[in-house]
Amino acid sequence: MPHPSQSNKGRKRRAKFTDEIQEDLKPQKAIKLLNQEVDLDLPGDGQFYCIECARYFADGDTMGKHKKSKPHKQQLRRLKEVPYSITEARAAGGMGVAPAIKNLTPGEVTAMNKAAKSDVKMAEEDSTK
Repeated sequence: MPHPSQSNKGRKRRAKFTDEIQEDLKPQKAIKLLNQEVDLDLPGDGQFYCIECARYFADGDTMGKHKKSKPHKQQLRRLKEVPYSITEARAAGGMGVAPAIKNLTPGEVTAMNKAAKSDVKMAEEDSTK
């Protein structure tokens, strides 16, 4: 879903969703998007395209300014996130195994285990009453 700060007021069409842009960033599609034929209907004849933001620009100077802008850098940060997958959606709905938790320190894992054990003990005490 486009980020709320990404305004569509100045655009003719809606912005692409993050997962669509991540598909466009794959090498085969990226080459096609960067080496498009001249299309007189697009801004800059379709020659100045920012893949990360899915926008066409009138000239190289405008595109260069855009690449230095805050919205472009924010979009790059959003694209670094791992895309939401079907397995995650199913696990959240209780239809599968949750994906493994990555990058936790041993202390964090221990704290999570203690919290889970205390929750189980509280549930057992409530059920015996």
